Amino acid sequence: MDFGFDDVTLELRERLTAFMDECVYPAEPAFAEQAAAGGWSPPPLLEELKAEARRRGLWNLFLPGEEGAGLTNLQYAPLAEIMGRSPAIAPAATNCAAPDTGNMELLAQFGTDRQREKYLEPLLDGRIRSAFAMTEPDVASSDATNIATSIVRDGDEYVVNGRKWFITGAMNPGCAVFIVMGKTDPSAPSHRRQSMILVPRDTPGLTVRRGMTVFGYDDADHGGHAEMIFEDVRVPADHLIGEEGDGFAIAQARLGPGRIHHCMRLIGIAERAVEMMCRRALDRTAFGKPIAQQGVVQDWIAESRVRIEQLRLLVLKTAWLMDTVGNRGAHTEIQAIKIATPATVEWILDKAIQTHGAGGLSQDFPLAAMWAGARSLRFADGPDEVHKRSLAYRELRTYMEDRA
Repeated sequence: MDFGFDDVTLELRERLTAFMDECVYPAEPAFAEQAAAGGWSPPPLLEELKAEARRRGLWNLFLPGEEGAGLTNLQYAPLAEIMGRSPAIAPAATNCAAPDTGNMELLAQFGTDRQREKYLEPLLDGRIRSAFAMTEPDVASSDATNIATSIVRDGDEYVVNGRKWFITGAMNPGCAVFIVMGKTDPSAPSHRRQSMILVPRDTPGLTVRRGMTVFGYDDADHGGHAEMIFEDVRVPADHLIGEEGDGFAIAQARLGPGRIHHCMRLIGIAERAVEMMCRRALDRTAFGKPIAQQGVVQDWIAESRVRIEQLRLLVLKTAWLMDTVGNRGAHTEIQAIKIATPATVEWILDKAIQTHGAGGLSQDFPLAAMWAGARSLRFADGPDEVHKRSLAYRELRTYMEDRA
């Protein structure tokens, strides 16, 4: 395994770092001020940053192939880490923000020519946003076979009925389309009951009811997390993605890469948290000496560095395996980083908050919002317990076969 940066990665890292230093970090105070003004649309200055990112050739870096920047997962990982240092701005400014990234990957892989023309092209161009409607309040959505929303064929249309919530980005008026997962055949085998369908925002019967908060944060700057109602929502039959019964397999294909991107960005969040922790520890005095000289704080800093290096290596190994043997061959490592990264970065952020005292809990520093984001990722793309269950089963299977 060679994790050295090639010339393409080095050149993009240099350009992206300059963009962060010259444009993103200086924009953070104004971005926060505009976001606090209310509404569900992104702060206006984001459009200026998007234009500048495109001008600098920092656009759609996440997507391999001709439709994106053509990067491998291993090339993209250090770039996502840099973007993660300003998670509210940098991914969106470069058109590398979830849930659009996963939706674009899904449409590029499974969409028809017509679906790609109507929805993928404007997403790649940054003209619209999208959302992924899977989670439901009335069932344990951690088991995707429980999804209860119905998608029923009626002539040349499908009729969608159900209730979804925590649908990220759905409150954003620019969110033009939803990828909805539901059941097309309740009598089929458990993993062939689900399908996915594209539902335009303006379809009659679709109600975006309210934004759900995450630890009190509404995340309005990127469109929040909505509760949605589908009441006899009719969409053309050609809006089905793939074939009936393909929904579970498509979800697995989408959620694997989706959370590795989160893990890549979380490394950047952790790095910024350690920087803030060190600066704060050197600036504050308690009990007669800088808190940087307190043994417990030194332990936090040292432990944070060790954990970041461990996580980065695991993320890079996972990215390398996805490039060389595919997602299926990287299954164990994908599960491992989904388990380890959010929980570890949550721990690092907790120590950075503690070092900042009461200020760490406030809006004056980004740490509390970062902590809420890291904690919520232990649910996103499946809760920790599901990934542990799957990983444990893979470990046990070898020994189960030996006993057979």
